[in-house]
Amino acid sequence: MFYDLHVPWTAANGELRRTVAFLEELGYDVVALTHTYSGKLPADITCPIPREPFPTIKSIRFLRRANLILDDPSQNHRLASLSAAYDLLSVRPTTEKALLQACTTLDIDIISLDLSVRHPYHFKFKPLATAVARGVRFEICYAPSVVHSDAMMRRNLISNATQLIRATRGRGIIISSEAKNALGLRAPFDVINLATVWGLPQDKGREAVDREARAVALMAEMKRTSFRGVIAIIDGGETQAKKPNEAKTPQKRKAAVISTEPNNGTTETPPLSKRQQKKANRAKQEAAKASAAAASQTA
Repeated sequence: MFYDLHVPWTAANGELRRTVAFLEELGYDVVALTHTYSGKLPADITCPIPREPFPTIKSIRFLRRANLILDDPSQNHRLASLSAAYDLLSVRPTTEKALLQACTTLDIDIISLDLSVRHPYHFKFKPLATAVARGVRFEICYAPSVVHSDAMMRRNLISNATQLIRATRGRGIIISSEAKNALGLRAPFDVINLATVWGLPQDKGREAVDREARAVALMAEMKRTSFRGVIAIIDGGETQAKKPNEAKTPQKRKAAVISTEPNNGTTETPPLSKRQQKKANRAKQEAAKASAAAASQTA
């Protein structure tokens, strides 16, 4: 299954419908429609994306995603309310402090970086590895740079994507389009070939549009449907029938029972334990001392 987890949602469904129809022709199975928030969030957070935005398109499963522009790390972003209203939650940090906060503390699913611009900081392995260990994935969006006529944006995309892949060791990477129209879309295998230009092997490129994206969707669903990651495994009621002729295996006893019945005219005595042997040796020593004392007195 192929995933595109970043298709911007617009109220004008004409262009979006053509984009989604072209995604269906390209062979994508799961598409996330993204609603972006910037600045102060509204008091009542509701998702404007319907559950089934295009009922006529049956072969694509639609997810609803919220993308928050993260500027100030000290601001209360009410991520719990956003997560409850959407299927996926992602942030786009614009500063190094915001990126560090997103990697270490924020309860999110995806960190979507704008790789078409030049960042004044470098991607460091430690915070990115912390985010990957927490189950957060890093997203590379190709459409804004591929479609735009500015060559600087394409150079920034290649440079930033290469640096991100090097900093994460190629782990926790997903690739999405962020295409506002059908011209910005690429087929899944074209995306895999594009990832090799950034330094991502073909197997990792395939995982970026398949397995890693699927893991993001499943983990987000588990967060919404389970309490603190607890999953209850319920027995279906099936019990194994006992076999009637099944013999019970004898249990191991602490001390072996030794037979004292006569065997060929002789009787077997049970061996002494270590404690009994010590008592017997001590009694022999005391008896020897007593006999020696008695002999010295008679002499």
